[in-house]
Amino acid sequence: MDIARIDAAADRLRGFARRTPLLSAPGLDAIAGRRVLVKAECLQKTGSFKFRGAWAAISALPADRRARGILAFSSGNHAQGIAAAAAAHGVPSVIIMPSDAPQSKIDGTRALGGEVVLYDRGSQSREELGDRLQAERGMVLVKPFDEPEVIAGQGSCGLEIAEQAARQGVTQADVLVCCGGGGLTSGIALALEARAPRMRVRPVEPEGFDDVTRSLATGAIQRNDRMAGGLCDAILTPAPGDVTFPILHRLCGPGLVVTDDEALRAMALAFRHLKVVAEPGGAVALAAALFHGDQIDGDAVICTISGGNVDADVYARALALA
Repeated sequence: MDIARIDAAADRLRGFARRTPLLSAPGLDAIAGRRVLVKAECLQKTGSFKFRGAWAAISALPADRRARGILAFSSGNHAQGIAAAAAAHGVPSVIIMPSDAPQSKIDGTRALGGEVVLYDRGSQSREELGDRLQAERGMVLVKPFDEPEVIAGQGSCGLEIAEQAARQGVTQADVLVCCGGGGLTSGIALALEARAPRMRVRPVEPEGFDDVTRSLATGAIQRNDRMAGGLCDAILTPAPGDVTFPILHRLCGPGLVVTDDEALRAMALAFRHLKVVAEPGGAVALAAALFHGDQIDGDAVICTISGGNVDADVYARALALA
């Protein structure tokens, strides 16, 4: 993985992915006690950054392999990104999704043209199910984070952060990234290493699912004890990936961990001050910026809102805190 691969992915994404804004609000600055810049990937196509990686991976495939169709597994955001990107390329997609995924994400994936296969996150392995379906149908598997072209696509977000932050006078800051398996975090870290080396990427995770934070602290991949029951469904992964973790270990600062209640409060504050919708897993980086400032360095902090695909009942719960 290098910057050339990210630049190539960004070229393929041009005209298809949105260049999302880097937002700010005085009210958020006041809460955080420093300047807060928010990369609003909730405004990306399909409602999350995942469209970047899905398009980058599918567009990189030779035409004959792509024509066989695309297989993926996802709790919802990668699913929708794959379904949209596959449909735009005129090929079918099958997405393996946990049965406890938000209904809005399941419905959204189907609406975008994806065939959904549900599994029990607590008792079944999505990887084993994917292997079986791949063998049966001959489709091309595009992994949600541990795939170089997916990482390269997510890295395009980091290129934009470097350019947009520099225009706002920020060239040195902690960059907080909502982190599951590490595809977005490692892609942004690689992009900033090349284009904004004074910025330090830091993964942010929900309490109880902090495998990346623990892995960075120990220097070896750690796994979560459970895979279900968390509010932040978008970033509940078993462990950092074999491709992503070496990048994270080399480039990232210490991880940050927030509570579900802090994620909900951040969702409400994103609505109040930025007028954007964040899902729980997409709000953890903002939560860290607002409520864990004692663990952050510098006069400015940059954070991602990585997705906005949230069920109405969960969003109503968050807005009740506004």
